[in-house]
Amino acid sequence: MLLWSLLLVLGAVDAQSDWLSIDMPRHVYEGDEVVVRCSGDSNDMIGKVMYYKDGSLLATYHGISSHTISNARPSDSGSYSCEVHELFYRFRTEKTRSVWLTVQELFPAPTLTVGPLQPTEGSSVTLSCDTRLPWDRSGTQLHYSFFRDNHTLRSDGSSSEFQISAIQKEDSGYYWCEVATASHSVSKQSHRSHVLVQSVPVSGALLETQPQGGRLLAGERLVLVCSVAEGTGDTTFSWHREDTGERLGSKRQRSRKAELEILAVGGSHAGRYYCTADNGHGLARSAALNVTVTVPVSRPVLTLRVPGTRAVVGDVMELCCEAQSGSPPILYRFYHEDVTLGNISAPSGGGASFNLSLTAEHSGNYSCEADNGLGPQRSEAVPLSVTEPPPKIRLTNGPHRCEGRVEVEQDGRWGTVCDDGWDMKDVAVVCQELGCGAAKHTPAGMLYPPLAEEDQSVFIQVALCEGTEDALAECEQVEAFDCDHSEDAGAVCEGEGRAQGADWAPSSENRPSTLHSHLQATPLFATGEWSGQPQSSREVMQGRKGLRACWY
Repeated sequence: MLLWSLLLVLGAVDAQSDWLSIDMPRHVYEGDEVVVRCSGDSNDMIGKVMYYKDGSLLATYHGISSHTISNARPSDSGSYSCEVHELFYRFRTEKTRSVWLTVQELFPAPTLTVGPLQPTEGSSVTLSCDTRLPWDRSGTQLHYSFFRDNHTLRSDGSSSEFQISAIQKEDSGYYWCEVATASHSVSKQSHRSHVLVQSVPVSGALLETQPQGGRLLAGERLVLVCSVAEGTGDTTFSWHREDTGERLGSKRQRSRKAELEILAVGGSHAGRYYCTADNGHGLARSAALNVTVTVPVSRPVLTLRVPGTRAVVGDVMELCCEAQSGSPPILYRFYHEDVTLGNISAPSGGGASFNLSLTAEHSGNYSCEADNGLGPQRSEAVPLSVTEPPPKIRLTNGPHRCEGRVEVEQDGRWGTVCDDGWDMKDVAVVCQELGCGAAKHTPAGMLYPPLAEEDQSVFIQVALCEGTEDALAECEQVEAFDCDHSEDAGAVCEGEGRAQGADWAPSSENRPSTLHSHLQATPLFATGEWSGQPQSSREVMQGRKGLRACWY
C-alpha cells in the first residue's frame, strides 16, 4: 500500500516528455495568424492541455486542441510551451520544451510629408504618407487614408499621395495619415503636421469688355469682365460708372475673374466704367474704360420758322431739323419737294438749322433727313404756302383801295407822307406798289377826312421818285420840311370803284364846301410867283423852301 502511494506521488511530478511536443513557427510578422499546437505519440491519452507564454498560463483546453493567435503583435513575442494531464493518470503531467516566438513589425509607423508646409491660397499641396515593407512581404497590399483635424480627406486609397489642387484659407489645420493592410489587421498612424495657408492680397485689377474695345450698337449685349493678376480666397468684385458715380453691381466668389452682363445696351449706357476687387486684404481698382454705344437716329421732326404768322415773299425762313435720339455726328439734309436744299452736320448731336430766303416759288412740301451712318430717317412732310407781302403803303378814307390819303408803314406803325414836291411820278410808284392801275391825280390828303391823328407821324417829308421804282420806300427822300397833317399827300389811281370817262371828282360827302364842283389843278403859293403846274418835285425843291401847294 505504501509503495502504491509513492508511485502516485512520483507520477505527479512535472517532467519534460519525449513523447510530447509543441509545434509553432519561430518567426512571424505582426498581423499574421499563429497556431500553437501541442501533441504527443498517443493523443487519445491527453485529458487536458495548458498553454504557457513566458511561464504564464495562456489558455486551458480539454482534450487535444491547438491555441491560435489570430492577429500577432510584437508583444506576442516570447517563450511558448504546453503541458498535458494524461487521461488515465490523474496526477501525472507531461510538459514540452519551450519554443521562442519572434513577431516582427510588418511596417513602421508612416511619416507624413506636406509640400509646401505653408502654401498660399489657391496653390497645389501634396500630402505623402511614407512607410516600408520587409523584402519578403513586399507584395503586401497597403491602403492609405488622409485626415485633417476630425475630417476624413480620403479613406483606403491605394496611393500613398493625396493632392489638394487649390488649397484655401479654411484648409489650415492639423494633417495626418494612416496606413493599413487590406484586412486592417495592421494599421498605423503618422504624427500630426500643422499646415498654415497664407492669403495673397488682390492686385493688378483689370476691366475688359465683350465685345472687345467697348464699341457697341444699341440693343447689343455688353459683358464687363473684371479680373485680378493676383489674389486668393473669396473676392468681392464691384462695377462702377466713373462719369455718373453709379454702382452697377457686385459679386463675391472664389475666383480671380467675374463678369457683369448688360443684356441690351442703350444710349444711356455710354460712358466710362471701372471695377474694384477686394479679398479682405486690400482693395484693387482698375483703370477706367470707355464704352461707346452707337444709337441709330430716330425719325427727325422738321419745324419751319418765319418772322410773322405766315410766310411772305422776302422772308428768311429757318428750317430746323432735329432727331430726338441718335449718336453723333448726325448729317441733316433739307428738301423742298424732294429737291435737296443743302445739308448740315451736327458733330455733337442735337438739331441743325438751315436758312432760306423765300420767293413765291418756295411754296410746297418741305422735309428733312437725319443720318449717322446706321440708316437715314426722313421726317414727315411739312407744307408751306408763300404769299406776297402785304404792301407797306395804303390809301385811306377814299372810295376804294386805289384812292385816298397816302400812308406808309414803318416798324408796325402807320404814318403819312408830306405833299411837298408830290407829283405824278410819286403817285405812279404808289399805284405800282398797290397793284392798282395808272396814276391819275395828286390830290391833297385833306380831301379824305378825317385828318390823321396828331400823334401819327409824318414818315416821308419829300419823295423824289423817278416813277420806275417798285415801292415808295425805294425812292430817294429829302428831310427838308416840317409838315403837319394838313399837308398830307393823296393819290388817285385807276382801279376798283372808279367812274369811267371824265376825270374823277370827289363826292359831296368827301368834298369840302369851299371846293368847286369840278377838279381843276391850280397850284397857289403863299409867297413868290408861279403860274402853271410845276414840272417836277425837284423844281419845287430848287430854292423854294417853305412853299405849300393845295387844291381848291
